[in-house]
Amino acid sequence: FIFKRWFFPRQQYAIQALNISPGQRVLDLGVGTGFSLPLYPQHTRVIGVDLSSKMLREARKKVLLERLSHVDLMEMDAAHLAFPDNTFDCVIVAFVISVVPDPLQVLAEIKRVSKPEGQIVIINHFQSQNKLMAQLEKWVSPLCTKIGWRSDLALDYLVQHADLHIDRKYSLNRLDLWKVVYATNNK
Repeated sequence: FIFKRWFFPRQQYAIQALNISPGQRVLDLGVGTGFSLPLYPQHTRVIGVDLSSKMLREARKKVLLERLSHVDLMEMDAAHLAFPDNTFDCVIVAFVISVVPDPLQVLAEIKRVSKPEGQIVIINHFQSQNKLMAQLEKWVSPLCTKIGWRSDLALDYLVQHADLHIDRKYSLNRLDLWKVVYATNNK
């Protein structure tokens, strides 16, 4: 219920806005229970990756139930992807970048497996640009870290240190705590 109401709309819009062409290969990094898998067009090849075998077990049920023959699922660490360089036309990483131990390593892997000029979509909470909110996020960061995510991860930091080229970014509304970021792999 919570995921469908709060998180799913961002993934739905992001995937639809990509205009994925027939035959393109898409990596859904941190696929979880596979909530987003039915959103991908049948004419593409989707690889869903997650570190959690329990999450993947649920995703496999969804793949079978929905007859998603264009989807494969694999257990894998986002910081050490077992794919060759330049494999994917698009990589989508939703609600993951602030929960991994090393976001820069994950982004380096995303760039490595993404084709040159490939699309990278990051959906995540990033530290607010508002100074008061940013300070509040820094104060609550130790608590957030204990429950498994960082509240103080700044998008500007990622862009600079991961050498990302941001094409566009948006939030669903002014009070939205999450951003959808579209980048191009300029390697």
